[in-house]
Amino acid sequence: MADRAIQMGTDPIGKLLIRQAVPASIGILVMSLNILIDTIFVGQWIGANAIAAINVVLPVSFFIAALGMSIGMGGGSIISRALGSDNAALANKVFGNQITLTLISTLSFMGLGLFFLEAIIPLFGGKGALYPLAKIYYIIVVIGVPVLGFCMMGNNTIRAEGKPKNAMYAMVLPSISNLFLDYLFIYEFGWGMEGAAWATTLSYVICGSYILYFFVSKKSDLSLSWKDLILESAVVKEMGALGFVTLARQAVVSITVLLVNNILFSLEGENLVAVYAIISRMLMFALFPILGITQGFVPIAGFNYGAKQKERVVEVIHKAIIYASVLATIVFVLIVLFAENIAAVFTREPLVVETTADVLTWVFLSTPIVGIQLIGSAYFQAIGKAIPALLLTLTRQGFFFIPFLLVLPRYYGSFGVWISFPIAEFISTLVTAFFLQREVRIYIEKT
Repeated sequence: MADRAIQMGTDPIGKLLIRQAVPASIGILVMSLNILIDTIFVGQWIGANAIAAINVVLPVSFFIAALGMSIGMGGGSIISRALGSDNAALANKVFGNQITLTLISTLSFMGLGLFFLEAIIPLFGGKGALYPLAKIYYIIVVIGVPVLGFCMMGNNTIRAEGKPKNAMYAMVLPSISNLFLDYLFIYEFGWGMEGAAWATTLSYVICGSYILYFFVSKKSDLSLSWKDLILESAVVKEMGALGFVTLARQAVVSITVLLVNNILFSLEGENLVAVYAIISRMLMFALFPILGITQGFVPIAGFNYGAKQKERVVEVIHKAIIYASVLATIVFVLIVLFAENIAAVFTREPLVVETTADVLTWVFLSTPIVGIQLIGSAYFQAIGKAIPALLLTLTRQGFFFIPFLLVLPRYYGSFGVWISFPIAEFISTLVTAFFLQREVRIYIEKT
């Protein structure tokens, strides 16, 4: 077993968690900044409707890309535990099956996405003046989504084998290149939405190239043979069960965006859809340190669970929740203090700026406790318990947010949409905390 993997079972938990979380946080930060600045470029150089149009397309492309992410995280959970139990053959077999499944699934859904584009775009809120802009962006981005799927799968696999810095590089390179290409294609060449779409797609190619280089240049501890590419039912079943947690989460996110876009469009038209686009970018950006801790937590918990080191498993849960909660509280305070400044960065349109500033505080109201929900659901995925992981993952947006979203706007208009976010977060956190505490108690009591 490689030294880097062994360190996950021996190094102090606090030091180890920081070492895993910081590169993950930096990678997410750069990726989020990329999305954020991309939105700013589009809003300033094309217009607020262009921001709304991209927000219509993202849930579709992200869902297809989530196939790669789900395969990466499902397989990554098995790989971490296999390395913890010193089973290199299983880790290699899982990696080969990940590659095969990613290619088959993403290419298939790309084809379906292009075939049904005329129905999909209006369904996700691409109506009226948003439709032609969304269609331009959709076609180009969806063509590149299989490469993004490979990137997501590879990135999670790299992190699972205990190499967070390389996983960070895989996120940083395409983010930086996308910003450069945005400036070149949109501002210098004047390509508008086509330029924004091509910049995004080419950045996927750059990311995929680095990940391919990582695996073929022997930087990885995984050693792939042709026979590992042949699907094995037992591996596919476990990987699919665990990966389905991630896929279901992204599917619910896509459904949520569909509902929010359509509800807001029906209430006040394109302006509110643009407001939600900005809010959703801030949700991705502002939570980067908490998501980084969650990603750093998963391989540590999985490795030590596989190595049967109970004390280290419990310690990493406690420290991950504490770190995440402190950082989440800081994020919330900054959002409240600078809400108007944040909104003004994205667009010059006064109504959109004013509405966004008012809404930010409500949407982020429950941010200080979000770490409990994220770490709790991630723990069950890390230890290979797919059903609890799935149910806890779906509590926030599936079981609670969507019902509130369908009811509250009828009585409170757009405010009903915004207040649904913190209410759902609070309830789902209580549920997650209960099941996590029970699971840890049972785990400790096992002989």
